[in-house]
Amino acid sequence: MSNEGISFTTDIRVRYAETDGMRVVYHGNYLTYFEEARTNLFRTIGIVYSEIEKTGVYLVVLEAHVKYHRSALYDDILHVKATLTELPAMKLTINYEITRNNESEILVTGQTLHAFTNASSGKPIRPPKNYIELMEKYF
Repeated sequence: MSNEGISFTTDIRVRYAETDGMRVVYHGNYLTYFEEARTNLFRTIGIVYSEIEKTGVYLVVLEAHVKYHRSALYDDILHVKATLTELPAMKLTINYEITRNNESEILVTGQTLHAFTNASSGKPIRPPKNYIELMEKYF
């Protein structure tokens, strides 16, 4: 295991409903693709969102950034890579890269910033110890 963090790639086939009249992916859908990749990334290290919430902790999005390089089209197979490069302290940053149909050309890049919060109060908290323990073997 390297000390460069952890990445996971999720494959998503673009559905017609996710496109505009020109069969181009609507720009807002990329955040949904990021979410799916992020959820799968956490799942691979043993962190399941629904289990986090059962413990009274929410992982909220504080910021989202998307840079569009090229358009994705209806029926493309997108490879959405989510990468966590640092063990979280108070905040957690996930980087994203989307390519198409096994091509190396990058279509979209982005980043989301998250905070662990107390579900009742909404106040920021440190990441639960058990989640840090699951993540730290990658760093």
